[in-house]
Amino acid sequence: MKVQAKSILLFIVAALITTGVSIPARGAEYSFGARRTVIGCVKTYQVKPGESLIEIARKFDLGYAEIMAANPHTDPFVPEENEKVTIPSAWIVPDAVSSGIIINLSEFRLYYLPEGKGSRSVLTFPIGIGSQGHNTPLGEYSVIEKIVHPAWHVPASIRKEKPELPAVVPAGPNNPLGSHALRLSLGDVLIHGTNRPWAVGRDDSHGCIRLYPEDIPVLFRLVSRGAKVTIVRQPVKVGVVGNRVFVEVHSDASTDRAWLLNEAVAQLRKKGLLGRVSTEKLSRAVESEGGFPSDVTEG
Repeated sequence: MKVQAKSILLFIVAALITTGVSIPARGAEYSFGARRTVIGCVKTYQVKPGESLIEIARKFDLGYAEIMAANPHTDPFVPEENEKVTIPSAWIVPDAVSSGIIINLSEFRLYYLPEGKGSRSVLTFPIGIGSQGHNTPLGEYSVIEKIVHPAWHVPASIRKEKPELPAVVPAGPNNPLGSHALRLSLGDVLIHGTNRPWAVGRDDSHGCIRLYPEDIPVLFRLVSRGAKVTIVRQPVKVGVVGNRVFVEVHSDASTDRAWLLNEAVAQLRKKGLLGRVSTEKLSRAVESEGGFPSDVTEG
């Protein structure tokens, strides 16, 4: 992440940039289609006295990894007062399914595509995921249970690490599952809230997917039992806005920059977009690993 945030902004089309500081509503719904697969917009924000980058991320419904990738040279705990930081609240909808939940581990983000809509729409939330050795599994699953005020039945593996824990932690402020949970057809893996909101945007769980306390009730209300859940790892995404071509690249421990560039080229070729792309812009977008859509269109 050698390219500064200011340089990265040169590669975003003006239509996607705003200097406003309006805070999006939780669960904002975005429309998209074949001619527009980039949603949201990138903003700049001026740091207020005493604010941390972690607090700013939560204010704009972003996770830790997202805001750090977009502002690699900013101290996450003590940013400079009045410093202008990038709010990377624009995303390319992942290539996966036409409805249900899509979880992209590479970007620490969940997408929900409602069923039965006349036009395609999507909602998106930042997430925490499984840590190394407790990785959140890839694959296709479904929601098999919806639980309000869940009790945490502590898995044996966690009690072995922390024998002081009881067999069951009741609902309440000390419960790491938060206020709501969606049980998946995947062993003990849940999509749930958390009492540790600073862990959103990090790989810090035992495989579960964590949402901010204010986000999980929104998703819970929308998702039906039986909904499809697709978990993918897509560090590179390609999208369009009209005739403009965008690439979104995320740092991923399982890849290097050569792989990321080759993957971007492969996706662009597959979508028939490679001939419209500037090689220089594409290389710089991959080098930056900025985590939000960069305009790589030639000219």
